[in-house]
Amino acid sequence: VFFYLHQPGDPEALRQLTQGLERLSSAPTIREFHIGKPASTRREVIDSTYDLSWLLLFDTREDQDAYQTDPVHLQFVEECAHLWRKVAVFDTIGI
Repeated sequence: VFFYLHQPGDPEALRQLTQGLERLSSAPTIREFHIGKPASTRREVIDSTYDLSWLLLFDTREDQDAYQTDPVHLQFVEECAHLWRKVAVFDTIGI
């Protein structure tokens, strides 16, 4: 998940979003997570226009489905949606 803030780089919004994602990590179906920011690397193929990333790993598709309606996830969206102007989600499965 890539988050694009209303005010790119706003330290207070980044703090609030990071705290919200840390609380969200308590959702029981999340196996692993990683909160990141754009790296300082610069190459033509790198998109660093986002403000914060949220990588989630689930054991099963059912776990991911359950996460979508988990009260912790729904509360996160309710509390933090005002911070971002756009969210891009890229779901993948192992090959």
